[in-house]
Amino acid sequence: MNASTSPFAKTLWIAVALPLLILTGCSSNTIKTTQVIPVIHEQAQIPEAELLDVGIYIFDPGLDNIDDDETLTVFPEIRNAESRYIPYHLMQTLQTSAAWGAVRVIPPEQDTIDVSVKGKILQSDGEQLRLQVTVSDATGRQWYEKEYDGLASKYSYTKRRGGAVPQEPFQSLYNQIANDMLTYRRENFDGTALRTIRTTAELRFAESFSPAAFGGHLKESSAGEYTITRLPAEGDPMLSRIRQIRERDYLFVDTLQDYYGGFVKDMDQPYREWRSQSYNEVIALRELKRDARNRTIMGIAAILGGIAAAGGDSGSTRAAGTVAIAGGAYMVKSGFDKRAESEMHVEALQELGDSLEASIEPQVIELEDRTITLSGTVENQYEQWRELLHEIYKADTGL
Repeated sequence: MNASTSPFAKTLWIAVALPLLILTGCSSNTIKTTQVIPVIHEQAQIPEAELLDVGIYIFDPGLDNIDDDETLTVFPEIRNAESRYIPYHLMQTLQTSAAWGAVRVIPPEQDTIDVSVKGKILQSDGEQLRLQVTVSDATGRQWYEKEYDGLASKYSYTKRRGGAVPQEPFQSLYNQIANDMLTYRRENFDGTALRTIRTTAELRFAESFSPAAFGGHLKESSAGEYTITRLPAEGDPMLSRIRQIRERDYLFVDTLQDYYGGFVKDMDQPYREWRSQSYNEVIALRELKRDARNRTIMGIAAILGGIAAAGGDSGSTRAAGTVAIAGGAYMVKSGFDKRAESEMHVEALQELGDSLEASIEPQVIELEDRTITLSGTVENQYEQWRELLHEIYKADTGL
């Protein structure tokens, strides 16, 4: 633009070119396909004494630190259900690698497992799943803490020919966690170190039941890491009783797997439908927000340009300014209308969340000597079970 350019042309450039420049940097992409990372399978035969058990805690639903934008698409009932669904699916993935001993979803009170996995849901909306995962072992050593990010393909929720159910949309993310855990174990531990982890887990369990008998076998550092100071004698009757108690504990936790499995099975179909709809709604919501923002920006720029032109000297410039103001006002109104439309999509997401919550029923599990209705939290049931185990141990040892 040179010095001879007319005021009208300058105004027109402000009203039209500036919004276009702003829009140039705005674009959106829908993932059409994602490459699935395969699970690494353990080919070597691992001795029983070196086969680490894995416990996956119920994930933190991540409801304490969501930002203002996420409040539109985050529903507590969905996140709380996902906090159980995700660990169970990760458990199934780890089992396929043939690299571990027993892999279980465990309550928080179960803190004497060989390897523990904790997680937090950072984002989950059907299109994107982002998790923070922390892996550590019974010695108190943290293996790693890492964020995992997965994107679903637009075909992830499309049924295949013959009505076959599509693969888990974020299976690649689960596979990556399993692969990272196996890689870390291979690179950092030999057979002796693996046996030490297992022994430490057993001694920590023993100490939790009988501090007087087993309190001197481990030393805990200020950093929370455990080292073995001495081992129980071979054939120690107290240790034999502890192992029997621990087997009973494992049996109860295995029973809880039936609960988690039933929970996930009941949840699977409505959750798949919710994620499918959420995927479309989230993309539509993002498109509408961007469109509304762009329309508002263009409208405001047009109004500003029109005001400048309306103050011009010539009649044609003033007329053009009036038209620009009217057009800009229309675009601003259009942007607000788009925002109102986006609220309709938010309401649709809320209805989907409510329907998922209503589909989940309490579970009943049968034990040898009692029937427990899991209408409350699994954590409370497990706490009662641990108290019963302490009573059994005291009765067996006469303490």
